[in-house]
Amino acid sequence: MSNSNPLLPPIPFAMAEVEIAEKLRLAGLRPTRQRCALGGLLFAQGDRHVTAEALHEEAVHAGQRMSLATVYNTLHQFQQVGLIRELAIDGQRAYFDTNTSNHNHFYVEPDGHLIDISGHEIKVDGLPLPPAGMRISHIDIVVRLVRDTSKA
Repeated sequence: MSNSNPLLPPIPFAMAEVEIAEKLRLAGLRPTRQRCALGGLLFAQGDRHVTAEALHEEAVHAGQRMSLATVYNTLHQFQQVGLIRELAIDGQRAYFDTNTSNHNHFYVEPDGHLIDISGHEIKVDGLPLPPAGMRISHIDIVVRLVRDTSKA
């Protein structure tokens, strides 16, 4: 679906911009041009896992001029208001997940690719009691995968 007027953006894109701006406002963030641009890239494709570097590259290819630091800052702002989750893998790379539900991940080591595992597929038993004044907010489990080369 698109407009017949070539000067107007296609209707789905225009609706997505409005939806992204509203999503940001509801989260307590001012919908700046850069936040809307990054939000559009992040949320328009459904649930996904992305690094700041990959999102920056997408933004540049989409014609958005912004620094990698701006992308990092925006992702951390999105994370602070609960729009995305941050996952640290090996302490070397941070992935940002648009699926904020309770779920875990497969990590394909050679590719650096994350795959969601449904929240009910893993059972955790025997958790320690948290220290006084603290509560467990979330448990992140990453199941690491490598290609099975034994089946040829």
